[in-house]
Amino acid sequence: MKNQQFNTGSLITHLVCSKCNAHFDHQNIQTFSTCCNVPLSAEYNLSNQTIKAINVADYSMWRYQFVLPVLDSKNIISLNEGFTPISQLKKMSNQLSIDSLYLKDEAVNPTGSFKARGLSMGVSKAKELGIKRMVIPTAGNAGGAMSAYCAKAGIEATVIMPKHTADTLKEECRLYGANLIQIDGLIDACGKKAREIAASTGAFDMSTMKEPYRLEGKKTLGYEIAEQFNWELPNIIVYPAGGGTGLIGIWKAFKELIALNAIKGPLPKMVLVQSIECSPMVHLFHEGQLPINYAPKSSAALGLAVPYPFATAMMLAVLKESNGIALTVTEKEMEAGVEAIAKIEGLLLSPEGAATYVATQQLLKTGWAKNTDKILLMNTGSWYKYR
Repeated sequence: MKNQQFNTGSLITHLVCSKCNAHFDHQNIQTFSTCCNVPLSAEYNLSNQTIKAINVADYSMWRYQFVLPVLDSKNIISLNEGFTPISQLKKMSNQLSIDSLYLKDEAVNPTGSFKARGLSMGVSKAKELGIKRMVIPTAGNAGGAMSAYCAKAGIEATVIMPKHTADTLKEECRLYGANLIQIDGLIDACGKKAREIAASTGAFDMSTMKEPYRLEGKKTLGYEIAEQFNWELPNIIVYPAGGGTGLIGIWKAFKELIALNAIKGPLPKMVLVQSIECSPMVHLFHEGQLPINYAPKSSAALGLAVPYPFATAMMLAVLKESNGIALTVTEKEMEAGVEAIAKIEGLLLSPEGAATYVATQQLLKTGWAKNTDKILLMNTGSWYKYR
């Protein structure tokens, strides 16, 4: 009975390979699939379950504990992440001559970005599995988030970050007590260093989609969107994607909600936005391959500068299944977008968030989006962290 006292009610049953569906044990430490070298995904027994299992008294992402992988609530490492607001951008709607434009603002999360969701979950599950040291390659925000949650969990954190990352993001990691290592290049170079450190020290590598549980934290975005829209989803969701965990997670949540009989009708079209300086997914979506002269560069939208994402197949599947699209915006367009939204709506979005506004302008101009569509933009982080 004592153990039951701390049971989260999680319905997790196993992990599956995202390519061949081979099963993996969720009670052992896992990274990615050893069969196909692709991400693993958590599966739950949703038969005879309903959304009534949501803990409505919990105003964080942990209100959805029954579809999250932590088994013992003593292992939950939370800073009250999630359940972020959705606001209607009425002035911008009028300017764009559209009926409904909304923004989900992840900047209000602990550590100032949506990375809090994935790292809260990843660190919580790491604690449950007995992991004592962790290493992460990051463009910025994920490193700060892991540092914060590791500090609370008492887990040693090492963060590998590009030298060109904003000083605010570097200092954040130091203040949380993480070991900060700076590298020349983009996040792929940081990933290589993280793998070396993991191999030499035994630290667990928390690289994007190379462990199964950051995805489960990010999927709570989808649960919140559905709940906040009273279970009637928007027509279009515009998402700035680097490693793609949030895009994949939102879609995963929608599928689980269908299994829970919580949502009906068509699912949203998912729009993937990247900077023209680093747009591997846009190339793969439109051309099926990276160009011969592919030369990714850094971006003011730090989270979009992911030149070789690990979960490309999963992101492409989301776009295909949702009848979505992938497109790029320029650095100047993002900069102008930040200023426009600030002056019109009084909101300072991250460059990634501003990219979704610029992309929406493109979609309306080409007719891909209609002025009667209900469109949701995702702001993934705080402008103040990019200084």
